[in-house]
Amino acid sequence: MHELVTLAAAATPKTHVYGSVASIGYGLAAIGPGVGIGIIFGNGVQAMARQPEATGLIRQNMILGFALCEALALIGIVMPFVFGQN
Repeated sequence: MHELVTLAAAATPKTHVYGSVASIGYGLAAIGPGVGIGIIFGNGVQAMARQPEATGLIRQNMILGFALCEALALIGIVMPFVFGQN
C-alpha cells in the first residue's frame, strides 16, 4: 500500500500557481451581480411582452436595477486594490 502512495506522489507533476488571490475574489464577487442582471433583464422582457403599454416604466425600472447591480460589481473590482498589498 505504501508503494502505491509513493508511486502516485511521484507521478503528479509539481506545478505552482502564480497570481493574485484578489483576482479570484473578484471573480467570485462578479457572480452575484451577473446573476442579478440576468434576472432583471429576463423578467423585464417578460413584463414588456405581457404589458406593452407599460414598456417605458418597465425599462426605467430595469435600468435602475441594472445600475444598482453593476455598482456591486464595480465595488468588487475596487476592493482588491483597496485591501491589497502595500
